[in-house]
Amino acid sequence: MAPSLLRVASPCLHLASSCTDAAADYGRSRSTVTIGSSRPLNVSLLAGGSGRRESSSTTLASRDHSGLTRQPLEFQHGKVDEIDGEHDPFKELKERFMDFKQRNCVENLSNYRNLAEQQTPKFMVVACADSRVCPSSVLGFQPGEAFTLRNVANLVAPYQHGASETSAALEFAVNSLQVENVLVVGHSRCGGIQALMSMKSKQNYSEPRSFIRDWVSIGKSARLSTEAAAGNLNFELQCRHCEKESINSSLLNLLTYPWIEKRVNEGTLNLHGGYYNFVDCTFEKWTLVYRQGLEGGSKYAIKNRSTWS
Repeated sequence: MAPSLLRVASPCLHLASSCTDAAADYGRSRSTVTIGSSRPLNVSLLAGGSGRRESSSTTLASRDHSGLTRQPLEFQHGKVDEIDGEHDPFKELKERFMDFKQRNCVENLSNYRNLAEQQTPKFMVVACADSRVCPSSVLGFQPGEAFTLRNVANLVAPYQHGASETSAALEFAVNSLQVENVLVVGHSRCGGIQALMSMKSKQNYSEPRSFIRDWVSIGKSARLSTEAAAGNLNFELQCRHCEKESINSSLLNLLTYPWIEKRVNEGTLNLHGGYYNFVDCTFEKWTLVYRQGLEGGSKYAIKNRSTWS
């Protein structure tokens, strides 16, 4: 059934005659108005100098509601002809979906029935929103294997940053789904990292607000580390350095979440970094080692670093 639009009558509009009469004759206490084809509406007005105002009204509505209810659009299939030469962006998507349905759902019906009941992914993936770096395509994740979050520059804010879609997804994946691995995936030529590296040390508050600038500022420590380690390189190489540095910054930020740190210490959760270079189609991965209570030296280290090419 198509949605209906209920038009609410405005008292000021429909009682205009009553207001006019009341202004002309303040002592009159009753007036009659009509709404569309409805029966007369008796409105009682009691006004006095005591400052107390009482009102009572009785509405006798018509059973014919056609004047109050409108159908903004009658959606009927097949009524609109496609304009010659007009490209339908969903035509190819429909073909892909039908192919997906046949090759996946139909041929693996029992698996999809199980997925309909529950999900038990092994991975939580934080990846970039960039259209070129879909983690399911790059790493071959199948439905049910990875709980995935994508944001600009694949950043994870520290726990103190407060609620966000990223922190909410992490909470659900770690506490409810109890994933065994969190993988933060960065990539080459990341526009978010370029925006981060383009930020000035001191913000010009006269500039209009930018949601992108506000978000990528989460990676400020990665930018500062990059400037210290690779400040003599050109901008492109600095961005490449920061793309990887920001991944490690996000991994450290993950440990500021108490329930993530707890599971890492218990050995039930592992934190990994990944870097996808789509220019030469290579993938680097590494695992963060965290040693709680370690005296002297760093509490953090990297292990199992490898490059797939």
